[in-house]
Parts: sequence; C-alpha cells; structure tokens
Amino acid sequence: MAAPRLKIKYKEEIVPTLKKEFGYKNVMQVPRLTKISLSQGLGAAIADKKLVENAVNEMSIIAGQKAVTTKSRKDISNFKLRKGMPIGVKVTLRGERMYEFLDRFVSASLPRIRDFRGISKDGFDGRGNYTMGITEQIIFPEIDIDKISRITGMDVTFVTTADTDKEAKALLKEYGLPFKK
Repeated sequence: MAAPRLKIKYKEEIVPTLKKEFGYKNVMQVPRLTKISLSQGLGAAIADKKLVENAVNEMSIIAGQKAVTTKSRKDISNFKLRKGMPIGVKVTLRGERMYEFLDRFVSASLPRIRDFRGISKDGFDGRGNYTMGITEQIIFPEIDIDKISRITGMDVTFVTTADTDKEAKALLKEYGLPFKK
C-alpha cells in the first residue's frame, strides 16, 4: 500500500516551506502532526444506553478504527450520574490512519458543512494544539443520514509538536485546513 498523500506532501512540500518561513536549521525542528483525537460527549446517554452503542458505531465508521467509551469519574446527583457510567465516546488516530482521516476531513467533510466560511482561528491552546467543534456528524460521507437516530456533535483535536500557536497554525494551514481570514 502506498503512503498517504498528506504524509508525502509533508515531507516534500510542508517541511521546506516551514523551514524557510521560521528559519529552522534542522529538519527535526519542523513541527509535525502527532495525533488527531475525536471525542463526543453524550449527556443524554444517562437515560438511553442505546445512544452510546450508536455513537461507538458511528465514530468507528468515521475514524476507520474502533472507538472506546468514556466513563464518568464521579457521582453527580443533579445529573443522575453515577461513577463508571458511559457518558461519551473517543478515538485517537496516529500514523497512516491519522493522515487518511485528515485527507478525508479536509477534502470531503469540511466542504459539506452548511454556510461554511472557514474554521475559527481561536481554537489554539497556547502549546501548539488545535481543537475545533463539529455540530453535526452527518458532514462525514461515511455516515448514512437515514440510519442515524439523532444528530450529535463532536470535538476534533489536532496535536502537534509545535512550540507556539503561530507555528501550529502554519502547519495546519499547509495541510489544507481552511482558517477564517
């Protein structure tokens, strides 16, 4: 199997561009993408256990890798929540699967968002990581709209080795993420 398109693009185009832009002396100083985490909180899962199963299946289809449930860490009586109850779903992508997902995300999923004008540049955390929220999981072409029980959102986190937000933004922009002007 051939290497993912974005992995080749990183080595051949992104590294020289960032090296020139930020004045890195060594190729290893150039920031790179280490992982992409998808997570989904399901507050309504307290009442309906089937939601968690559906979310795991959908997230697994989207990511191309088995998703795991996240469980509550403590009891919260106001929310009728007990410690250990499943309240969310997450999956972490690394390596080849990460590049494949990023390619599909940028080229097929983001353009399907209604009234899309670019992604916010406010999602950086100060350490070179970027998190964005997606309001509907139906933007992914892998999801069949007729088979979903309810529309849910999710968070997508891009973890990079960049030291600053400016470097991380430049890296993600080179990968094709469309930031707002």
